[in-house]
Amino acid sequence: MSAVCRPPQSLLVLGGTSEIALATARRLIARRTRTVWLAGRPGPALDRAAERLRVLGADVRTVAFDALDPESHETVLGKVFAEGAVDMVLLAFGVLGDQARDEREPLRAVRVAATNYTGAVSAGLVAAGALQDQGHGSLVILSSVAAERARRSDFIYGSSKAGLDIFAQGLGDALHGTGARVMVVRPGFVRTGKTVHLAPGPLSTTPEKVAAAVELGLRRGSETVWVPGALRPVMSVLRHVPRALFRRLPV
Repeated sequence: MSAVCRPPQSLLVLGGTSEIALATARRLIARRTRTVWLAGRPGPALDRAAERLRVLGADVRTVAFDALDPESHETVLGKVFAEGAVDMVLLAFGVLGDQARDEREPLRAVRVAATNYTGAVSAGLVAAGALQDQGHGSLVILSSVAAERARRSDFIYGSSKAGLDIFAQGLGDALHGTGARVMVVRPGFVRTGKTVHLAPGPLSTTPEKVAAAVELGLRRGSETVWVPGALRPVMSVLRHVPRALFRRLPV
């Protein structure tokens, strides 16, 4: 466990319309955060998200950002860091995809992988380098419990999150001792507008509960956060279930 951290004064959200990210931003604004950059694809959704945070008293700015355009990441994020220190970067973008359709249309599966993994590797390295250069700051990366073991129902999405999770862990080790740090967040099924058509599994959660766990993890200096916490022992067991049996489990 790392040193205990205070809530950030400045926050950069990569994936500025994410319900989890916005719930986290609201919670942090209520504590200490005063400057927020919402990075995402320009449009009414990003503008509405910014306005809802402004009414809470934060100075909120929007930044044009596309996870699928890694060539632009260094320039886009560099402009944010050039305006002043960033205490926390929340990497929250990602797509669920549609497992059945993505299996039939491989280019759709590639888009899931390119967004959730390739785009995150690019943006994560750029953000980590900037935090290291300034000598402080937290990079919080939203992974998923789906990263823990391949499941028939979502192995395309899960594989992209598994790659992201391993990347985030290694990046945290690379930053150790630099003043910058990485915290990996592994939520279970999160009930949002994007998952409303899906049946929630056991131990499902909400954006607000993930936000509360992120804040607690920051205060504690945690390297890994499970949401809900009960998922940690559950997944420890499921990782060791024989494959032939795991295939028959309703997970």
